[in-house]
Amino acid sequence: MNAAAIAQVLEVLLEADVSYRKVAPTADLLAALPEPDQEFLLDWIKRIASTHLEVAWQFARRAPALVGRMDRRLMEAWALGACDVYDQKGLRPALQVLEEADHHGERHLEMSAGVLFEDVAGVLGNFVRGLSGRRLRVEQGEGLYTDTEKIVLPGVFARFPVAADNFKLAKAAVALLWAQTRFGTFRADLAAACADFPDPQRALRQFAGLETLRLSARIGREFPGLRRDMDHLKAQLGEGLPAGWEAIARRLEESPADLEDSLVFLGNAMRLADFQPWCYQGELKPEAVAAAFAARREKEKARLRVKLADLMDEHTRHQLGQPSGEERDMPEFVAEVDDQEGRLDLELTLDGTPIAPPDDVKALLTSVYLDFGGIPPEYLVPAGDGEYDPSLLYDQAADPDSVWQGTYHEEGATFYPEWDMGREHYRKNWCVMREREVPPVHDGFYRATLEKHAAVVKHLRRGFEAMRDENRRLKRQVDGDEVDIDALVEALADARDGREMSDRLFVRQHRAERNIAVAFMVDMSGSTRGWINDAEREALVLLCEALERLGDRYAIYGFSGITRKRCELFRIKTFAEPYSEEVKARISGIRAQEYTRMGFAIRHLTRLLGEVEAANRVLITLSDGRPDDYFDGYRGQYGIEDTRMALLEARRAGVHPFCITIDREARDYLPHLYGAARYIILDDVAQLPFKVSDIYRRLTR
Repeated sequence: MNAAAIAQVLEVLLEADVSYRKVAPTADLLAALPEPDQEFLLDWIKRIASTHLEVAWQFARRAPALVGRMDRRLMEAWALGACDVYDQKGLRPALQVLEEADHHGERHLEMSAGVLFEDVAGVLGNFVRGLSGRRLRVEQGEGLYTDTEKIVLPGVFARFPVAADNFKLAKAAVALLWAQTRFGTFRADLAAACADFPDPQRALRQFAGLETLRLSARIGREFPGLRRDMDHLKAQLGEGLPAGWEAIARRLEESPADLEDSLVFLGNAMRLADFQPWCYQGELKPEAVAAAFAARREKEKARLRVKLADLMDEHTRHQLGQPSGEERDMPEFVAEVDDQEGRLDLELTLDGTPIAPPDDVKALLTSVYLDFGGIPPEYLVPAGDGEYDPSLLYDQAADPDSVWQGTYHEEGATFYPEWDMGREHYRKNWCVMREREVPPVHDGFYRATLEKHAAVVKHLRRGFEAMRDENRRLKRQVDGDEVDIDALVEALADARDGREMSDRLFVRQHRAERNIAVAFMVDMSGSTRGWINDAEREALVLLCEALERLGDRYAIYGFSGITRKRCELFRIKTFAEPYSEEVKARISGIRAQEYTRMGFAIRHLTRLLGEVEAANRVLITLSDGRPDDYFDGYRGQYGIEDTRMALLEARRAGVHPFCITIDREARDYLPHLYGAARYIILDDVAQLPFKVSDIYRRLTR
């Protein structure tokens, strides 16, 4: 394309006639590029423009200078990164991301081999889980550090011209951050330790260098292969010890060296040259560590003491024959920790008798040990009845009615991505979802439904009992109840031709074992208000009555929402919950809510189905219309494409989706969403209670 043609495209994509952006200089730059590069950049300008025109404009201005020097995969990562930052933080931070692309583009050799966080996060997460100590999450963020609960990594590792070395760099960085939590870096108040020096920030940097020396040696003793990789990375970059650090390094690399040694040497280090951070070294953030410690300290103490009280009661009943709660001398727990050569073994005894602590108690003891370097005696005193506030013992879900008040309160919510058809990529952590419980209504709806459909209920129960007891005819068996005529004819033909006859000549009846989990996703949008809502509730009552005879595992959830910031999933019945009077009252309490944002609900129920051990997993949606929401762009094709992508994700996860709808216009979009044979349109909503059960039988046979 020539410059004039490109300028016309840019004017449309960037709405230049309204914004008065001068696209001609950018068009000239694009015109000088080869055709594949033109197509690549124009495609991304179009995608970014669907998010924000100014972000797309700034990308268009910078991209021509970078396209020949930066690997396309990394250009895509930075473009998407700018869009993600805009989603979460706004325009100015997004533009700063694009400015960083200019800087990183100068290092074209390194950037062509960069390792993206999203490509290695799974591997690094598994690597950390295989190490001893506290379970640490691996998350993408700004900087490279740990707060003792999570390890934060940048979006890309790109210091070396070879991708394999950049992956080794990411792994070494994760290992050093893990070692900080495992071997006591944060057992001292680092802010206070550095505050005694004239330049506390420099003191913190020098202390980080001391700990890097100590922990690198510790990692080398436990993981020699990883230490070789770390030395290889440093050698490539020419990194080593500053002048005068040799003696300190020798002392810190000795086996008994611990946190106290680093603190002792800090005064000496302050008189030496600055320690330039090694390539895999992150930064220390004492304030983030202090916040994480404060959040878990009292909770872990309370939970451990309550768990020990349970262990004590169980031990007393078995060892002493005393019922729980009788007066007795308080037994004493003793915890012994063997922390040698990187192994962390915890032993618990009660009055000298070894106790096998369950995994959750082991995890609590481990976490406490990492924080203190031992188990404080007060942590080993069993809790008395009612000693602790339940909020310390259990993670309390925030009340949805209170957290929705105000502006964008997201604490305690679950976040789901959403497919942006314009960007052709996911918006990360876009939908803010909370599970809520349907308020039970103890009225006469359940009994009225059974009376209204008494004949149907009797028919459904018989039909589902037959499904439960049905046998399968297995052909070509060695023994059985009758002769398999087809197999016999083939065997006689083989004998006539001189071949050996098969001995599989019988048919045998086999009792089928059902191994099915089904989730019902019920539309609770405002458009279901009235008789549609009544039909949905009646259908669920009839289904539950039939399913209880069949024995399949099933769950029922409603969904609704208003904008991406308030996506709600309503618990009616979980997989683990019996069909009780409470569940019946929740079905009765189903009421129309807001709008029909569907993608988040499909993704969440797919995750719940994935947690159920079953050979077949089915997701059945009851809805009265197409995906929709409150004027935030979800209406129309955007919502349809996000829902379609969520359904594709479900199929890839082994879940079979099916839709039952009464929307007469559904033929315009349901084949695109579900496929030709995965939906049914009911002309009359009154058919819903009868059709749902028939459809269920067909789907799960």
